[in-house]
Amino acid sequence: MSTPEQNTDDIILSLENVSRYFGNIIALNDITLRLIRGEVHCLLGDNGAGKSTLIKTLAGVYQPSKGTYRVDGKPVHFTSPKDALDLGIATVYQDLALVPLLSVARNFFMGREPQKKLFGLLNVMDLETCATTARDKLAEMGINVRDPHQPIGTMSGGERQCLAIARAIHFGARVLILDEPTAALGVKQSFNVLKLIHKARAKGISVIFITHNVHHAYPIGDSFTLLNRGRSLGTFTKQTISKNEVLDMMAGGAEMQKMIGELEGATI
Repeated sequence: MSTPEQNTDDIILSLENVSRYFGNIIALNDITLRLIRGEVHCLLGDNGAGKSTLIKTLAGVYQPSKGTYRVDGKPVHFTSPKDALDLGIATVYQDLALVPLLSVARNFFMGREPQKKLFGLLNVMDLETCATTARDKLAEMGINVRDPHQPIGTMSGGERQCLAIARAIHFGARVLILDEPTAALGVKQSFNVLKLIHKARAKGISVIFITHNVHHAYPIGDSFTLLNRGRSLGTFTKQTISKNEVLDMMAGGAEMQKMIGELEGATI
């Protein structure tokens, strides 16, 4: 099924017929993905579908072997993730790039620490500004931190995920790429992350939500691109595809639905 027609002025980021090769291995084959401004675009696929390679291509870790990557309608050639960040494309990976023994405030500003003068001579990190800003920005996202100087290792997995997202938003992300943000979380923590994605969209931020969990993607997503073994099965809006159809199109989806039906009909 083809990608829906879109006004090019509405597209903030796009991959056009992009392939990525590693020697003789074809990791991505002729992928087209278009992200609308202020939408949540879910990238779905089972393990080995090519999601990780696609994320790293979007983030500037890998360069396309073929095809065109455009931002704001202009072709880009990223040589590093910094190039993507400079254009407001931020990626939050599963490992979150957080240091458990450092404080919430220091993790929030890691690598971008505000400075102040000590005795009018020495530049030192302004810990109070870090603490106040981190606490306020997390509160805006619904995370109440009693002490921003506490080690981030004392926070739950969901709270740490929210901190990584809030940090990216604070530092000017226009596009937020989230790598399996709910994969290791419980039901309540996953719900909090989904609420945070909703708040990011409300701020006008475009989100690419990578997951293999349709039950998390479908309620929050505006559009869906399905991957299978490095190929796109198509891009669909919520108005044109149901949750069950998404399940069927994903690797093993039809078999899973059949198995569930057999189990539900079995007598014990």
